[in-house]
Amino acid sequence: MKKWTFPEEFLHFVWRTKRFNLDGLRTTIGHPVQMLHFGQHNSDAGPDFLHARIHIDDTLWVGNVEIHIRASDWLVHQHHLDPAYDNVILHVVWEEDTPLQRANGERIPTLELEGRIAPSIWQVYQDLRYQTNWLACQFHFNEVESVVVQGWIERLMVERLEHKTQQLEPLLKDMQHDWETLLYQQIARGLGLVVNAEPMEQLARLAPIQLLWKYRDQPELVEAFLFGQAGMLERSFEDEYPRKLQDHYRFLQNKHRLTPMTGAAWKFSRLRPAAFPTVRIAQLAALVCHSPRWFSELIQSASEDTIRYFFQQLAPSWYWHVHYLFDKPAVPHPCQIGDDTIALITINALAPLTFLFGTLNGQSRYREQALALLERIPPESNRIIREWKGIGVQPASAGQSQALLHWRKTYCEPKRCLECAVGCAVLK
Repeated sequence: MKKWTFPEEFLHFVWRTKRFNLDGLRTTIGHPVQMLHFGQHNSDAGPDFLHARIHIDDTLWVGNVEIHIRASDWLVHQHHLDPAYDNVILHVVWEEDTPLQRANGERIPTLELEGRIAPSIWQVYQDLRYQTNWLACQFHFNEVESVVVQGWIERLMVERLEHKTQQLEPLLKDMQHDWETLLYQQIARGLGLVVNAEPMEQLARLAPIQLLWKYRDQPELVEAFLFGQAGMLERSFEDEYPRKLQDHYRFLQNKHRLTPMTGAAWKFSRLRPAAFPTVRIAQLAALVCHSPRWFSELIQSASEDTIRYFFQQLAPSWYWHVHYLFDKPAVPHPCQIGDDTIALITINALAPLTFLFGTLNGQSRYREQALALLERIPPESNRIIREWKGIGVQPASAGQSQALLHWRKTYCEPKRCLECAVGCAVLK
């Protein structure tokens, strides 16, 4: 292996996974080293591995480990000026090109890894890092034991939910922990699917759920509020129903000083009529009129059956059973929210919110409930999932398909092979 031609993260991987010769470890001045605990990998500022436990000579040291290619990198990175590095008990380097001392003059114990790493590990690492396929380990994938792959997918199911809750938590904080509002906005976003997710979420912000609930016994007012705020009542109509909604909205607009969004935000092209934003807004209005206890019914006491009942037993106003657009009659059709849309809302809104609720309140049963919801939904079908199936990975549930989406985006595409269980198995 040529000197200094590899990134520091490679040494991090070698240390974290103990992929080096552990026999007869000694510091660069000859003191025997016995590793009791290699430390916890630190992804934040400060030393690379925390809370290590190491015997050096006859003394037990408890502290942190710092890793560099060359010992002099300690000075280049100005660690000697940072008190956070005062508790480093072992400096692990590829080569000690200069001895280092603490502020009190003591020499920092240093361990060299040169000559202790098998060249084959470096070669496989390079193969993974510079592979142009989206799955760097594609040609080694089938060599990895299925138990490793399945265990990694199970872990990524949780990680995917944790990632989504990290995005939701700041929103909840901005709403002063108003769970009903957050749930309402996320359901609205889910109804919009990918194409109209942003406009639907914007509409939910402009039409607050607490205000809509004041009119839940008057469905026409709720529809008028939502369609008006969506910017869809700004033109002349032929049908009596949208004209009535216009009149209602003018009353509501004056009463609550409402400002609508632009109607140009909505997209209709390449959508099935059942997924038109007009239909989705009518369905959202029906949900508002159905119940004022969304969080209780969908999160705190939710099951697969209660969720389906909550969404499917509602019915938008008669107008939307014979229309997909204002002023354009259509053949009669059902207008309830379909199973596929309910599944997407559960995946992208209900499960993450349930997981977040359990996390923030220290109640593991809600975290388990979120995972169970995903496990009972069939796997998603899209281009990325089809590519996983092409290499033999067959997801059994939406939880697993979510894990595969997360795996590709978070680990495969940025080539984070050293942090992936399958990548580490290949490097063995």
